[in-house]
Amino acid sequence: QVQLVESGGGLVQAGGSLRLSCAASARTFSMYTIGWFRQAPGKEREFVAAITWTGDNTYYADSVKGRFTVSRDNAKNTVYLQMNSLKPEDTAVYYCAAHNRPYYWDAKTFDYGHWGQGTQVTVSS
Repeated sequence: QVQLVESGGGLVQAGGSLRLSCAASARTFSMYTIGWFRQAPGKEREFVAAITWTGDNTYYADSVKGRFTVSRDNAKNTVYLQMNSLKPEDTAVYYCAAHNRPYYWDAKTFDYGHWGQGTQVTVSS
């Protein structure tokens, strides 16, 4: 079973950058798409980005395309989310999660499990 732990959140000014990390415990990590999601107060959790099991394919929500980059290092069992040109509307708790099916991907929140505890990202204007 995959266990995920996010880190790297914090407070940053608009236009700044942060890099989030998602560390996994399972040896099967390299079989799974990892997704990044976020949830702002009073809003539903939404898809941000995903990277497939080999790292060959990445997907982004329109709201972050061109500003965020997802990558992974399977040797370190870690996925990263580089966030540049941050905006106040990016403020949320960010979560990583593993897709429930190996060697598969989609952007549906309910298809992901093994959620991390989340890391807070706050962007001040």
